[in-house]
Amino acid sequence: MMAQYLEIKAEYPGALLFYRMGDFYELFFDDAAAAAEALDIALTKRGKHLGQDIAMCGVPFHAAEGYLLTLIRKGFRVAVCEQLENPAEAKKRGSKSVVKRGVVRLVTPGTLTEESLLEARRHNYLAAIAEVRGDYALAWADISTGALHVLPLPPARIGPELARLSPSEVLVVDGTDAEICDLVTESGGALTPLGRSAFDSTGAAKRLCALFGVKTLDAFGTFERAEIAAMGAVVEYLEITQKGKLPLLQPPQRENLAGVMQIDAATRRNLELTHALSGGRAGSLLSVMDRTVTAGGARLLERRLSSPSRNLDVISARQDMVAFAVEQSRFREDMRAHLRKVPDLDRALSRLALDRGGPRDLAAVRNALEGADDIAQLLPTRELPAAMADLTADLTGHDVLMDLLDQALIAEPPLMTRDGGFIAEGHDVELDEARQLRDEGRGVIAKMQGEYAQQTGITSLKVKHNNVLGYFVEVTATHAEKMLSSPLNETFKHRQTTANQVRFTTVPLSEMETRILNAGGRAIEIEKRLYDGLKHAILDKAAALTQVARALSQLDLTAALADLATERNWCRPVVDISRALNIKGGRHPVVEQALRTQGSGPFVANDCDLGNTSDIWLLTGPNMAGKSTFLRQNALIALLAQIGSFVPANSAHIGIVSQLFSRVGASDDLARGRSTFMVEMVETAAILNQADTHALVILDEIGRGTATYDGLSIAWATLEHLHEVNGCRALFATHYHELTNLTDKLARVDNATVSVKEHEGDVIFLHEVRRGAADRSYGVQVAKLAGLPAAVIERARVVLDALERGEREGGSARETLIDDLPLFSSRPSTPISPPAGPSDVEEALKAIHPDELTPREALTLIYELKAKLPKSDPA
Repeated sequence: MMAQYLEIKAEYPGALLFYRMGDFYELFFDDAAAAAEALDIALTKRGKHLGQDIAMCGVPFHAAEGYLLTLIRKGFRVAVCEQLENPAEAKKRGSKSVVKRGVVRLVTPGTLTEESLLEARRHNYLAAIAEVRGDYALAWADISTGALHVLPLPPARIGPELARLSPSEVLVVDGTDAEICDLVTESGGALTPLGRSAFDSTGAAKRLCALFGVKTLDAFGTFERAEIAAMGAVVEYLEITQKGKLPLLQPPQRENLAGVMQIDAATRRNLELTHALSGGRAGSLLSVMDRTVTAGGARLLERRLSSPSRNLDVISARQDMVAFAVEQSRFREDMRAHLRKVPDLDRALSRLALDRGGPRDLAAVRNALEGADDIAQLLPTRELPAAMADLTADLTGHDVLMDLLDQALIAEPPLMTRDGGFIAEGHDVELDEARQLRDEGRGVIAKMQGEYAQQTGITSLKVKHNNVLGYFVEVTATHAEKMLSSPLNETFKHRQTTANQVRFTTVPLSEMETRILNAGGRAIEIEKRLYDGLKHAILDKAAALTQVARALSQLDLTAALADLATERNWCRPVVDISRALNIKGGRHPVVEQALRTQGSGPFVANDCDLGNTSDIWLLTGPNMAGKSTFLRQNALIALLAQIGSFVPANSAHIGIVSQLFSRVGASDDLARGRSTFMVEMVETAAILNQADTHALVILDEIGRGTATYDGLSIAWATLEHLHEVNGCRALFATHYHELTNLTDKLARVDNATVSVKEHEGDVIFLHEVRRGAADRSYGVQVAKLAGLPAAVIERARVVLDALERGEREGGSARETLIDDLPLFSSRPSTPISPPAGPSDVEEALKAIHPDELTPREALTLIYELKAKLPKSDPA
């Protein structure tokens, strides 16, 4: 046995080998040590090899999926080795013959299909990066849904596209540049090198044609060699990991960079599109937007948020559908009620194609078709938008398959095929006969038990069954002597004695057992055969069923967006090819929901108008006043408009945004030796080098990570470059008030500020954005709100007043003043001493009861209190 294990393990040195032994998967040697630590299970030993103890651990077969998930999340790959024959077959070759075993599957992050291993509402992408003669392509597939896409792209776009997809695993050719490998690691995907033969475009074309049953790929579009190589690598890897059982991949869809809004990794992170900065989904735009009721609809929403369209026809069609669902509220609610009952059709199809499905996947297809038919019945008399009418047509026409599954399956089938009992009574005559014999046999066994109890006079006698003895008669030890004595011993033959029980058999019982077991086994075999027939009937209609799943997902997302727009009072934006970004009463969807949840009052809506008389707003104002929120909300509104959604505003006119860039917030990248300022400059450089005239750029506090004059000069030059060279729309927030003078020099730059009020030394944030420049930053007031010690606040005021006075008096005066200020003196400034005790005025006020004073008494009291005030020093 161990020789067999070592032979199989040698073929998979980079994976943990799950070696099937009866009801357990066992691991040995280094695999056992690694798995025991990762899974927090006991590490034992079994036998010796080359004089050393063999480390061993194991996990139960029936609970293996949970352990697999833990291992995959911790970066392991697992080779699943199953028994390929029954032990009885092995014994026919000799008593010491080892049961044949082989790896049936290599489990990796990008090849998961089990429901328990996947997030239902997220895609699980396997991607491949290929390069042929300087041309690059990225292909990706989700084998749990069958999606297959490919995109030609320049090397500079690899990072942003990986950030968009967030693949679980990325295939690269062995020896790929470290820079590309770093991009894969940054995206969070597992890096998997393959040999160059896997990326050979000629071999890849043959693999793809064989997979789709065509002679040429031209029917699916025109693909460059790099694209074919990338797709071929995906298919090659699936053949390796799935051991020939390829998933039900859909024909490849070629994507185009010009068709979607370009968003780089930093912008996705800063805008928190699908994940919050904390790393989780809560607090992201996706978490606020997701009102879908199906897993397919949720996955579609994430795809659209990650890839907003630049196609006006696509955007308009989506808006028409959402507008219809907004207007038809009763229809929307009825449709959502039906959609809630629809299972995940895509993933059920994938499991069936990979032969990892079961009766519940058959039922999922049936229930999905029934739900689709119910939804189609809601629509026949309505005047639908063209796009929704097309989707409705995809929902119907599957009556034959739906009737077959409805007649064949019970309402709630078991999980596993081997459990049986999932085929409905009356569907198959042969199965009904086998079940009748099996079930009648059980009644006969009960009758025999009564007869034996009467014959022996032992009322506690039982007829039981186990896998070792089959059916047997069991009595307690106190009755054993009676059973073993004549004449009962001629009928009841002793089989086994346990601590408290004695077991016997009889000839009629053995004969009945054979009849029952044959009938039960025959029934299971018939059900397995019927299962295969139903599975093939489904897979023969796989292409049409995929269209049903696509239609259900789009209808679900449409209804979800309409529900959100209705409840939150969102508007339908005007989207065209202009350069406008005119938003009235715009709101940040995530912040607005947070305020509502916390009961913190309404969100203060603001206007934004770019692309008409001004391309750039230079935004000034204090921290905490809402500048960053204003920047982000306008970027998110533009993004939402281009996914076809309504937007959180009173009105909005959005000219197509080709690229969205965001440089907001501060962070470092210590692993790559980058300071906060270096990260800021790298991201700013990417914007200035790439932004075109239809881009939207939001920049917050450029230059703040270095010295004042360095930062000011960088911010100044950046603003000029955006205006003169990039010519894009931009929101530029800064604390450098000197930049506000650039509006006189740069014709399409306007000043805007976030309003505040100052009251008795404190600042009150109004969160209102208006045209004009801020007169100051209110940094000291914000520091006071943050809780800095009073002595620090007072000292800061003194220094600030001195510096501002020096600035007004000129450079030389300022330098002299700075020299005079003990900014770096080791002597601490004089602390503000608290009063020794209550003053005479305070003591007098404590004894007064205002409600008891007449007006005359109150006036007299004021004179008396004033007389008690300490006299001021005439000096």
